[in-house]
Amino acid sequence: MSIIAQHGDVFIILACLFGFFMAWGVGANDVANAMGTSVGSRAITIKQAIIIAVIFEFLGAWLAGGEVTNTIRKGIIDPELLQEDPQLLVYGMLAALLAAATWLLIASARGWPVSTTHSIVGAIVGFGAAGLGAAAVDWGGVGKIAASWVVSPLLSGTIAFTLFRSVQHLIFEAQDPFAAAKRYVPVYIFLVGFAVAMVTLIKGLKHVGLDFGFGASLLLSILAGLVIAGIGVVMERRVKAASRQADHFGFSGVERVFGVLMIFTACAMAFAHGSNDVANAVGPLAAVISVVQAGGEIGADALVPWWVLVLGGGGIVVGLVTYGHKVIATVGTGITELTPSRGFAATLAAAVTVVLASGTGLPISTTHTLVGAVLGVGLARGMSALNLRVIGTIAMSWLITLPAGAGLAILFFFMFKGMFG
Repeated sequence: MSIIAQHGDVFIILACLFGFFMAWGVGANDVANAMGTSVGSRAITIKQAIIIAVIFEFLGAWLAGGEVTNTIRKGIIDPELLQEDPQLLVYGMLAALLAAATWLLIASARGWPVSTTHSIVGAIVGFGAAGLGAAAVDWGGVGKIAASWVVSPLLSGTIAFTLFRSVQHLIFEAQDPFAAAKRYVPVYIFLVGFAVAMVTLIKGLKHVGLDFGFGASLLLSILAGLVIAGIGVVMERRVKAASRQADHFGFSGVERVFGVLMIFTACAMAFAHGSNDVANAVGPLAAVISVVQAGGEIGADALVPWWVLVLGGGGIVVGLVTYGHKVIATVGTGITELTPSRGFAATLAAAVTVVLASGTGLPISTTHTLVGAVLGVGLARGMSALNLRVIGTIAMSWLITLPAGAGLAILFFFMFKGMFG
């Protein structure tokens, strides 16, 4: 207890600094997953992507980031085992933040789209197993998280494949694709608004003091979907049918109607990403703060302070503005050639998958989810549409991430233990 009483303020300052550094890494590397498809399909420019992401990443982190944060904070290592030595939890969470952030810095510099979720989970498992013994790690919890890394790309890929096939059938194979696009795109916009509103209302707003029942959430989400669809219809009216020669998307203005839709899916994806991935930065930070404030007592149910989510959201924004453009370029054009209709299917599928995961508290990898969705869209056009070399490089960087995070965390854990212990 005395170590925590003695160095409590230092621990909180370090946790805030490392948490911000980690959130910076999330912004620099992972936000590309939220924005890559929109930029790659030329529906929005890099500048517009950064503005959308700044607003919606921050809102997602602040409004809907609490649920996943709890899993990162106490779902991987059993806090009960640390009642005697609470300072070990503090060293471990500081080490995990610094390790994951360092790995993200290396990956972002190389332009690899790695998983921030893998980085932090690997780091927490690393310090738990090395510093406290393998028994301290809740392997069942880790197994569930690991399973979600396989399930999420499969789920998002399947949704993206189905969505893109529905777009092909309802719009591109219609007698007048442009008229069909104007008819059906508002339905897709409604889906975007409904899905994001539903999960935010059900799961995300508890820590801001708002708790709606299921029925009220359903009605409000339908209303939100209708309002957003209405805005989409107004924006759509400005799009005129172009002759095929003049239209660089090659499908009589249809793709430009989807360009309008991509603005909505980009907002949805940024919100979904903020809600899921802010946890990677603020979960360990919240754990350190609760232990220090409780004077060394490890309370399983400490609330995540609102300013911690704001700090995480702010770090994500700074990372995106300073370094995000590098990885956006990689993700947007590398895997398969994207047009607005393909980008829409991939982004909506990924957003729905991530929002569902945030709702259940599973920290899934946005990177895996989005890459899975882009692969699903590519497969809907046949194997030849995929760039297998880029996919191989991405898979390789995914495999390295867990051991890299774990190894760095072990190193930093013993460093902190030596400094303060």
